[in-house]
Amino acid sequence: MTTPDIEPDLVPELLVSSIGVSLDFWCGLCGFDVAYERPGEGFAYITRGTAHLMLEERGVGRNWLTGELIQPFGRGINLQVRVPEVGPVVEALRQAGMALFMEPETKWYRVSDTEEAGVRQFLVTDPDGYLIRFQSSIGRREPAY
Repeated sequence: MTTPDIEPDLVPELLVSSIGVSLDFWCGLCGFDVAYERPGEGFAYITRGTAHLMLEERGVGRNWLTGELIQPFGRGINLQVRVPEVGPVVEALRQAGMALFMEPETKWYRVSDTEEAGVRQFLVTDPDGYLIRFQSSIGRREPAY
C-alpha cells in the first residue's frame, strides 16, 4: 500500500456489492493499486497514475444513498481512465473472460475549431455495472472536414 502522491480535487466513490470482487477487477485486471484500505469498513482508495477512485462496500460502514440502489449501479455515467496503452488492459480483461461493452476503436474528437484530439479507447463494465472508458492518446491533428 502506498499513499497517493497527488491529491486530486475530484475523486469518485463507487458503492460496490463486494469490495473483494471489485478489487480483483480494478487492481487485478485494470492495473490500479491500493493506496490504502479500511477492511473493517469495506473501503479501499485505489490509484492508477493520477486516476483515483474510492470503493465502498454496500451495507458495510456508512453508505450515503439518495435513493434505492439497484443493479446496474452508475447508470448514466462513464468513468474515463487515461492509460499509456489500452492493449494491455484489453488483454488482461479478455484473458479473465470479461466481455467488453465496446470493442477498441480509434476516435477523433473536436477540441477547437482548428484541432482534434485522437484516442484509442474501449468500454467495459465493472462487476457492479459501472461503465469505464479506458483511453490512450494518439495525438492531435487539424480537423478532417
